[in-house]
Amino acid sequence: MTHSVEDTLLEFQNDVASKYHPEFVAGGYAQDDGTVEFYQRVVAVLPEGATVLDLGAGRGAQFDSNGPWRHWLVRLGKKYARRVGVDVDPAVKTNPELDQAEIVEPGKPLPFADQTFDLILCDWVVEHIEDPQSFAEEVRRVLKVGGWFCARTPNRWSYFSIGARILSGAMEMKVLRLLQPKRREADVFPKFYRLNTLRDVRERFAADQWTNATYTSNPGAVYHGNNVLLYRLLTLFQKLTPPSLGTVILIFARRTA
Repeated sequence: MTHSVEDTLLEFQNDVASKYHPEFVAGGYAQDDGTVEFYQRVVAVLPEGATVLDLGAGRGAQFDSNGPWRHWLVRLGKKYARRVGVDVDPAVKTNPELDQAEIVEPGKPLPFADQTFDLILCDWVVEHIEDPQSFAEEVRRVLKVGGWFCARTPNRWSYFSIGARILSGAMEMKVLRLLQPKRREADVFPKFYRLNTLRDVRERFAADQWTNATYTSNPGAVYHGNNVLLYRLLTLFQKLTPPSLGTVILIFARRTA
């Protein structure tokens, strides 16, 4: 399920960096790079020698990230001893970074024993979950006490989430081809947005079992079709958006019980 929705932004920035992001040449990323923001924090909480579950690992599109820092981060600094990936898509078997890949059925229990993993990574997947209660229960079951669940997902109230819910499947694909011309159709899956508000996260990862450090963010705009004017308008809109309505939710929840 995983895909790097910021790849088109990265390519776009290569062309306009000198004007809008002069810092881009220092490390290959912009100051509002959402991938860097998310994975830096994942690496910060990841213990050395950890066993990691990449939940919704997909074909590994995120490992095509450009720039040495992004490249190192999405590989979690290689701090882990073992990286296991699961996905409903058989393409997970082609993911080059996994030590083990498993195909799972939606809504079914994960094929792992209780408290198997030190950290669960879930990048651009939560929006596809149909039953958030069962999902949260399975995450807790296979995560060790003291382990972290780390997820990046759109805010249900972001402009692109609202647009995706309004548009039909065929129309959504047409719009995506305009706004993200490099994105593969194979990387688009049904969306439900049932665990995509701060309130939803607090309910499913409650204080009696979790330490919740979830927050919202407004990373660089990605749905601009490489149009400079649209990019500038979206960037201005996101700067004016209240923090509680940030376009992306970064879920960091530590299991305590």
